[in-house]
Amino acid sequence: MLLVVAASLITLIDASLKRFADRPAYCCLGKVLTFQDLDQASGRLAAWLSAQGLSEDARVAVMMPNILQNPIAITAILRSGFVVVNINPLYTPRELAHQLNDAGPEVILMLENFGHVLQQAIEAYGLPDLKMVVMTEIGDSLGLKGRLINGLVRYVKRMVPAWRLPSGLKLLRWRSLMATAATPPTRPDRAANDLAFLQYTGGTTGVAKGAMLTHGNILANIEQCASWLEPEKIEAELATEKAAAKAADKGAETTTLTMVCALPLYHIFSLTACMMLGLKSGFCNLLIPNPRDLKATIKTLRQQPVHLFPGVNTLFNALLNHPDIGTVDFSALRVTVGGGMAVTASVAERWKATTGCPMLEGYGLSETSPVVAATPRSLTNFTASVGLAMPGTELLLLNEQGEPAAEGETGEIAVRGPQVTQGYWRHPEETKAAFTSEGFFKTGDLGRIDEKGYLHILDSKKDMILVSGFNVYPSEVEQVVCALPGVSEAAAIGIPDPDAGEAVKLFVVKRDPMLTEDMVRRHCISQLTNYKRPRVIEFRPDLPKTNVGKVLRRALR
Repeated sequence: MLLVVAASLITLIDASLKRFADRPAYCCLGKVLTFQDLDQASGRLAAWLSAQGLSEDARVAVMMPNILQNPIAITAILRSGFVVVNINPLYTPRELAHQLNDAGPEVILMLENFGHVLQQAIEAYGLPDLKMVVMTEIGDSLGLKGRLINGLVRYVKRMVPAWRLPSGLKLLRWRSLMATAATPPTRPDRAANDLAFLQYTGGTTGVAKGAMLTHGNILANIEQCASWLEPEKIEAELATEKAAAKAADKGAETTTLTMVCALPLYHIFSLTACMMLGLKSGFCNLLIPNPRDLKATIKTLRQQPVHLFPGVNTLFNALLNHPDIGTVDFSALRVTVGGGMAVTASVAERWKATTGCPMLEGYGLSETSPVVAATPRSLTNFTASVGLAMPGTELLLLNEQGEPAAEGETGEIAVRGPQVTQGYWRHPEETKAAFTSEGFFKTGDLGRIDEKGYLHILDSKKDMILVSGFNVYPSEVEQVVCALPGVSEAAAIGIPDPDAGEAVKLFVVKRDPMLTEDMVRRHCISQLTNYKRPRVIEFRPDLPKTNVGKVLRRALR
């Protein structure tokens, strides 16, 4: 039975900010922000938001990478009782305008580097709901060092294109807001069923929609993740290992856990597993502003012990392929979990060999806050499954007729639980279509459940390739090809075929420059039945990905 103690995220935040006041909450670019610092900064911003005369259910947008201002802003919006709208800072003007016009936020807090994108969105599409813009620079929360960074970013690297906003739009500066006198924010009354986030999803397959996540949804998933992770147990183990408590009257000293937060906070995986779980459990998030800068990321990982590392397969693969990965001390690492996309066996095996920490795997969606299932922490070997359902979560497999699939059969995964969205913002028809009559959310992913109750993801329905009536799952082909030593990454898609309807096309990124098409074909012949083998093989220097690192099969198609 899942027990959620807090009445709302506001209750949880208020309690945690006081309970963990002296602990580090975030570390970014060498600056440490304690929970007390977070309390003061978010409280100041929350007080300002509350004084702006916004509607009670106002949406407030955040458009930033992983810098300290990002969690401060999200925490402040929640403490104000408003709804957070997370926005990918690399959106084009068209994508930004769609999300802002759909969500209708009255305020946006954003990094100035993207001010020109907002300008272009307003000029091309109009944003009638937007009233105020708060601009921040990368170093605004870094003290004196931050001023130097801001100058470097603006004048040396020229990373802040010129921008101008309409005169009717109120513009404020982050530094000015943070310099105002600290005023305790008014604590609004919010309940579990009240909306907390509009988390946009579906942008890679169609028009992006806002999954409505309530305070109760996020609280439930935080509790589910905490029951799986058991952070207090890990802290106790580390404290024992370090012999932190030497006398009974002294008591055990707490070893603060550090989680690598390389996934962007606008993504639901990072939002819940890093930020929200960190707020509940009092661990420190090591913010990585740009994980694609592997040299800088590895340099950051060398600077302090890390205990928890959530990520996606492409990030782990890229780190493993970097020549400096051996300079990182992973001896403190206790939990590594891959999500967002399938983890390949080759990456999992190399990660364990390199770090000594086994690769666990989880499954979830924006609509489920996000975690649905995860492999048990007790596992020491890669299973290629996403594990067991979270506490209080029900899984159902549906056949093509929408009925429960027979035992052992493949079916569309449907989920029911306290973390499941209330539906899509302003899309009642799509909301209705997304649920069964019994209240199960239809994920669009195909899977099977084995005799031990472990969930195996086969593929997304939209990505499945139909060859002469046979289902081919791209992830299976990719797993097989990635096991070939000379392959760094692979992606499979379906292409039209006059005889079979569809055929498999394979895109390969080489690790070994001597790898040939013939070597790949011979490997596939030994591992895949005829209809699963790629008809066409194309070598590429890289694969198109989302900003989280998920391969965009749609772009390849």
